[in-house]
Amino acid sequence: MLTRKQLDLLDFIHKRVQRDGVPPSFDEMKDALDLRSKSGIHRLITALEERGFIRRLAHRARALEIVKLPDSLAGKGGFTPQVIEGDRPDSTPAAAMPVETVGAIELPVMGRIAAGVPIEAISHVSHQVAVPQSMLGNGEHYALEVRGDSMIEAGINDGDVVIIAETSVADNGDIVVALVEDQEATLKRFYRRGGNAIALEAANPAYETRVLPADKVKVQGRLVGLIRTY
Repeated sequence: MLTRKQLDLLDFIHKRVQRDGVPPSFDEMKDALDLRSKSGIHRLITALEERGFIRRLAHRARALEIVKLPDSLAGKGGFTPQVIEGDRPDSTPAAAMPVETVGAIELPVMGRIAAGVPIEAISHVSHQVAVPQSMLGNGEHYALEVRGDSMIEAGINDGDVVIIAETSVADNGDIVVALVEDQEATLKRFYRRGGNAIALEAANPAYETRVLPADKVKVQGRLVGLIRTY
């Protein structure tokens, strides 16, 4: 049996993983549960882990995986893990089993995107990656390989492959692929600043938020999941 706070935290993490493909930060958890400090979040996470509802991924700050949901939450649309893990292949990434076997479809990996200092946009297909159909919604999707550590506190590490839903619009707080001045692509949280500016915010205190004129930023897609290999 979970306490109300434990249930609320598990529900919040579950919804954020379903929406963004990555768990929320500890500060976001603290604010969502209206707690005064992050120590309360640590205690709740430890309790959820001891009860088998979540698992902390070793050697990764704030990397959480939901293992199961109680019936009271599982009934809210079901549970679909959004982080896919596996062994790192020795050559060009490929599905370990036939796509039909794992209920997946293949998406084009469109190159590498910076989670740090923006790099020049890459728009050619480098290879294909198998993605569970449950991770995808309506519309077109593509994948990008992450380079850099500016989104590490959002659970996005260097070398991860992010799954992107194509869209030209975003809500505040969405993690998006942003094209800056039609030549640089970067993965950041999106925020509107008034009517004429866009803030691209990192999830790493070592990186400053970039504030740009709205006409210099084009949203190319929104994060819906990620694939991590070891």
